[in-house]
Amino acid sequence: MPRLSRSLIATALLGAAACAPLGPDFREPDTEWLADWQPALYRRDDAAPDLSQWWLRFEDPVLRQLIDTARQENPGLRIAGLRILESRALLGIATGLRYPQVQQINASGAWVSRHNDEGPGDGDRDFRTGDASFDVGWELDFWGRFRRGIESADAAYFASVTNYNDVQVLLAAQVASLYYGYKTTLQRIEIARRNVTLQKRSFDITRQLFESGQDSELDLQQARAQYLGTQATIPALELAMKQQRNALCVLLGRAPGDLPELARVDSTLPTLDTPSLRALPAELLLRRPDVRTAAWQAAAQSAQIGLAQADLYPAISLVGTIGWSGNSLDGSGDVVTVAGGPALRWDIFNYDRIENNVRVQDARLQQALEAFRNSVLNATRDIDDAANRIIATGTSQSILDESLAAAERSLAIATRRYREGYSDFQRVLDAQAATFAQSDRAIVNRGDHVAAIIGLYQALGGGWQQATIDTVLPAQIRDTLRERSDWGELLDAPLVPPPEPGSEP
Repeated sequence: MPRLSRSLIATALLGAAACAPLGPDFREPDTEWLADWQPALYRRDDAAPDLSQWWLRFEDPVLRQLIDTARQENPGLRIAGLRILESRALLGIATGLRYPQVQQINASGAWVSRHNDEGPGDGDRDFRTGDASFDVGWELDFWGRFRRGIESADAAYFASVTNYNDVQVLLAAQVASLYYGYKTTLQRIEIARRNVTLQKRSFDITRQLFESGQDSELDLQQARAQYLGTQATIPALELAMKQQRNALCVLLGRAPGDLPELARVDSTLPTLDTPSLRALPAELLLRRPDVRTAAWQAAAQSAQIGLAQADLYPAISLVGTIGWSGNSLDGSGDVVTVAGGPALRWDIFNYDRIENNVRVQDARLQQALEAFRNSVLNATRDIDDAANRIIATGTSQSILDESLAAAERSLAIATRRYREGYSDFQRVLDAQAATFAQSDRAIVNRGDHVAAIIGLYQALGGGWQQATIDTVLPAQIRDTLRERSDWGELLDAPLVPPPEPGSEP
């Protein structure tokens, strides 16, 4: 074949390999409806607030220490970080397929001894033989199979990064919720113990009056029942506090037990202003890490359709081999072989299987798109629920505080009137019960209000910071990975952050 013809064929092959890949190009699903979703709870401003470390607004050094420790020691966050390394390695595999897929060295040798028992001595022969070859095979990316593979692996890597961010969001919210839940329970125990002390004193008074014949047994038993009933609430509250502490231990990567960080914590709950949403909900929602993860997962699946469609067409490769063979026999020289050329592989009798695989990948893409839409809907619900919960608990708190003040005043009046002989002891017992109930409700609601604010920060996707190779995994784990396997530069190379929302994956 003339040299010009060979050059034209090679150019045509390379041009065909550079054609547009098969399959759809991913487009993020439309979310225009979010522009019309603008509840009166929110107001518009030019800049979105920085929520990456929203817990600093609580001005609580213990909370800050707990969250910092959890971000360093939490096993779930480390698993998410390891998935980033896994996705980087998978991306490396996909990228490597663009280069010659077969690069193989084959070598063999033998020593042969042949002995002839019936012939003369010169019939015995010993000789050596050996051969070696280097084979190369390069499947050209005619239909974009490998480009789509890289696209899918790239999107999966970005999904692993945004998933890591989402774990940060959940972790910060869980630590803060448990911490303030612990403080709320501690305050409820303190209130219960104060009421136990008060009711114990009333019980002692009625017992003395009964024993001296100045009061009835009914007052005695009612005082005793109320005193014991309030005392019985304390073990359940102490159990709840221990469970909250143990849950915190697990988030911090520790075995259940005492937490030194909580040793000097008091029961005071913060007085917080409602966070103002200074951006459109759509802008906040589309930046939520779980929404971004759903988008990148859909992008990764979209590329799988092109991979499946490529199997419908022939795979064209360039193959070549350089071989050598020789032996030690006289009169037989070494042989060197050089061969090369195109190769075609086409699975023409399995179209039904291949076409159905394309349909499988397409159905999975539609599932991923619906999962993305569902994640956006859930995000809107989370924000709306949290904001409404803040308003509801804030409104209830002012009512409960007034109710508590009235109950305490009622108790003071009932106690005075009983001592002066103007009312029976039942009025005192009723006032004590109402005061205890209103105190507990007020504290529970105040804790719910703090939890609602934490929930809003979580719903807005706050609490994550850009992942770096140093923060994803501690040096100790990276050293362990290096000792066990050759990770090359993957354990040190900077992490590429995902594109901002609005950029096409």
